Amino acid sequence: MQFLQQGVRVSFFDGKEQRNELYKLIDFDHPESNDFLAVNQWTIHEIETKRPDLVLFINGMPLVVFELKSPSREETDTSDAYLQIRNYLQSIPSFFVPNVFCVLSDLADTRVGTITSPETRFVQWKSSDGSYDKTKWADYRVMLDGMCQKDRLIDIIHNFTCFNNGDQTFKILAGYHQFFAVRKAVARAIEATKTNGKIGVFWHTQGSGKSLSMVFFVHLLLQYIKTATIIVITDRNDLDDQLFGQFSRCRQFLMQEPQKANSRADLVNLLRGRETRGIFFTTMQKFTEAGEPFSKRHDIIVMADEAHRSQYEITLRERKDGKITMGLAGLVREALPNASFIGFTGTPISTADKNTQEIFGTYIDVYDMTQAVEDGATLPVYYESRAMVLKLDENALEELDQLFAVAEDEQMRWQ
Repeated sequence: MQFLQQGVRVSFFDGKEQRNELYKLIDFDHPESNDFLAVNQWTIHEIETKRPDLVLFINGMPLVVFELKSPSREETDTSDAYLQIRNYLQSIPSFFVPNVFCVLSDLADTRVGTITSPETRFVQWKSSDGSYDKTKWADYRVMLDGMCQKDRLIDIIHNFTCFNNGDQTFKILAGYHQFFAVRKAVARAIEATKTNGKIGVFWHTQGSGKSLSMVFFVHLLLQYIKTATIIVITDRNDLDDQLFGQFSRCRQFLMQEPQKANSRADLVNLLRGRETRGIFFTTMQKFTEAGEPFSKRHDIIVMADEAHRSQYEITLRERKDGKITMGLAGLVREALPNASFIGFTGTPISTADKNTQEIFGTYIDVYDMTQAVEDGATLPVYYESRAMVLKLDENALEELDQLFAVAEDEQMRWQ
């Protein structure tokens, strides 16, 4: 994928001097300049001779493989097509070296995935335009329109496919909800850097790949704002570690090494004097003190995870002792006065919650639990109400109330 997305550096002697140049295998800036070819029953000779049903070539490279099953034969379906792909990987492995994704279809059910995807991760591409209104009966035509138009296919190859390099390496293909939502978010980010700095709220329910959507967002944004510095903020150390780990595993795709700020001073040192690039991870608690701005640049993008939480408050608050304090989000704004803010959340935001919209802006995209369950991205949650009859000791309850009252008085004394 690195060669496909970034090009191949070639060293050669031109007759006068030794030269070192980067050659692009695909022209991403001008999709129409590439050579596209769809071939039926292409024959490959390797360990065995195999003929995949349909292969899409770009500039001579076999990048997409279709395995098709007849809709008139009830005994075969997309599971058989998946097994056929696994068989190809054993029989003609070199053919799949440049492969971006595979398509399984019996016309009634069409699914896409990568060569490392288990069958359960081959999923339907349910929209051609980013709308969730007509996704229940998506068929092969929706997938073809949504993925295989020339400019769309080029975009998916360049910006929405990556390797997750950890203990095990996986090739990841964005889902349709990630593709369209990230595209919307980047368009809003470009506009926000020129206006009020409010990119918006990216609500994709838990389990739908929100962390990877954040990776795709950063990669794509840097195609348009090449000098942008990214600051990823969470409100817990464990979330910070998780997100940092995800970005680190995709550093080849991001073409830079993410860094973690371990203290407020560390964050200040990373930002002050920096004029370009950088992906930095920190927590809200690094902004608990007011002071001089860390940076006044306009091309800083702040990404806040779990943006629905009360910690992201921008308003002034009066404490019980009469002192006025500023919410943490307000302190972030003071430290980065010209930055643009985007909030990512897996939880719906209350319509009464004005703080979140005040900081980040309106919704960019909503992929809720209902849609995710329908797509198979998350499992359904079932709730069964049961009443428990409790027999309480009234004397013990009264004693507990007295203890709480004493504790509350002690707390008031120390505030």
